[in-house]
Amino acid sequence: MNFKLILNIALHLLRARLKQTIVAAIGVTFSIAMFIALVSFMNGLNDLLDGLMLNRTPHVLLYNEIKPSENQPVLLSEEFKKNTNFVRSIKPKDRGKSIYNSKTILAVLKQDPRVIDVAPKVTSPVFFNSGTIEISGVINGIDVLSEDKLFKISDYIIEGKVADLLQNNSIIIGKGLSDKMLLTKGDIIKITTSKGNLASLKIVGISEIGIAEIDNVMSYTSLATAQKILGEPTNYITDIQLNLYDMAEAPAVAKEFQDTFNLDTIDYQTANSQFETGSSVRSIISYSVGVVLLIVAGFGIYNILNMMIYEKMDSIAILKATGFSGNDVKWIFVSLSIIIGLVGGLFGLLFGYVFSSIIDVIPFETASLPTVKTYPINYNPLFYIIGITFALFTTTIAGLFPALKASKVDPVEIIRGK
Repeated sequence: MNFKLILNIALHLLRARLKQTIVAAIGVTFSIAMFIALVSFMNGLNDLLDGLMLNRTPHVLLYNEIKPSENQPVLLSEEFKKNTNFVRSIKPKDRGKSIYNSKTILAVLKQDPRVIDVAPKVTSPVFFNSGTIEISGVINGIDVLSEDKLFKISDYIIEGKVADLLQNNSIIIGKGLSDKMLLTKGDIIKITTSKGNLASLKIVGISEIGIAEIDNVMSYTSLATAQKILGEPTNYITDIQLNLYDMAEAPAVAKEFQDTFNLDTIDYQTANSQFETGSSVRSIISYSVGVVLLIVAGFGIYNILNMMIYEKMDSIAILKATGFSGNDVKWIFVSLSIIIGLVGGLFGLLFGYVFSSIIDVIPFETASLPTVKTYPINYNPLFYIIGITFALFTTTIAGLFPALKASKVDPVEIIRGK
């Protein structure tokens, strides 16, 4: 089989039906371009939402949860523990929110090679007071440097700097809270704890996450300031947050730390299962639409090659009469479809990148996502590899059936009919 000659004949046939060839290639180009743009945008959106989720959620959280005692007093009795007992009005045991022996746990976690860093935190409900206004909220005492390293809270500070929390008696409040209480950077806000302790803190920054339920109640201060406000010692910690080098290990690591430290744990996948589901659904939709576009383009190529065969019956008969086998004729038309797929696919990759770049610079400003300025795009090379591979596969399959039909043409019948 002379592939050079077969390719030369295929190119001549393409030039003879140039308009139809261009239409088929444009169909592939449009399909690939839309596939690239759609998949890049949807995955960029998934990365954005996952990033927002991960910036606020530790891979593993250690804490003390309020819950009933697993071993009730009646179960300690040899007489009744094997019986069926109906116990009503069971009260949960008050273990307290504080993590026992927290400093030792922190030291052990920081030495774990799987852990990027650890961020201890104190969380407590408080009342914010400004004049006659009193609003319930939450104060987070954080290790400023570790918290910013793991969760990028500085990205959401619209006034001031997160490092200013290292000053004594300073606080960063949410934008919703500052708007309600008419407070700005530099003002003093008074805080009342659940135990009745009073404190006056200087506002050194305003944060805006973009979720009203959080911005209306949330505030940040240093770990030492929060412990002082609550009247607790320096080892008082309610939450231990940590991030892992390998996020996929989070469920197993959470279970391991729960058994090791006798604490309640939760991993980011369990805490944000809805985000994972949404990302999967959006990816399925984008790939499905892209595949449908390519299949439609494949039908167009099939129709064009099918019509070309009917119009080129004389040429096929002459080729067979001059010694070309049915297999040679088949490869001529398969080569036609591969050339259309390759040219259309390459232009599709180019235009797909152009469309993605255009989307990437379109302004996108919303109060719910204050850190996002343009529409998100993911330029993963894998999308381009999938696009060109599927384009070649679709066009080859679309050209194979007409090619098989052409390979079975009887030259005697065609010449006799003429």
